[in-house]
Amino acid sequence: MSTRQPSQDTQARQTSQVAQVTVTTADADATRALGSRLAALLRRGDLVLLSGDLGAGKTTLAQGVGSALGVRGRVSSPTFIIARVHPSLGTGPDLIHVDAYRLESLEEVDALDLDSSMEDSVTVVEWGRGRAESLSDSRLEIEVRRRAGGEDHTCPRRLPGDAQGQVTGGADKAPGDMLQGDLMRTDDPRDPREVVVRAVGQRWAGVSLADLVPGEG
Repeated sequence: MSTRQPSQDTQARQTSQVAQVTVTTADADATRALGSRLAALLRRGDLVLLSGDLGAGKTTLAQGVGSALGVRGRVSSPTFIIARVHPSLGTGPDLIHVDAYRLESLEEVDALDLDSSMEDSVTVVEWGRGRAESLSDSRLEIEVRRRAGGEDHTCPRRLPGDAQGQVTGGADKAPGDMLQGDLMRTDDPRDPREVVVRAVGQRWAGVSLADLVPGEG
């Protein structure tokens, strides 16, 4: 009997504590579609940590999550506003979108007091690796990276300088939020992304990530 082999662009590993899958997305739309599939696995209290270079596609992935969750407002790079709450338009969880780019310590993460609202929300933290793991023992750690040879068509992100970050309950555009996503470019099939999704903790034990891979759910 033949054994099914993983496709060239998909590698998956599953244990009782850790699950990992790698998905290649051809362009920004495909990255958002991956975010939509990811949202189907999420529930209240879940934490998602996004990492990757500037312009890799972290906000683009978060946009797909927000759209599929059915929350108010466009998910965009918070810049001036470190954390933004997108209320649910239905019965699903709210989305807390955090940009930890300018946070330099665990104390600064704790100062956002995210614990008080995480229980009833899905929390997505950009630049979360090395900064926000302490928020939950169970989490998804996602790295978005350009595949070798891909062209950089992204716009440089405008950083806020000395502006003070804040948490807001609205989803309106921040004063300096000039770039509404880190894949602000013409979608180019020559510029694919490789997205590594790693599930950590008891929450994800036994949860298959296969549905994140097109055609392998």
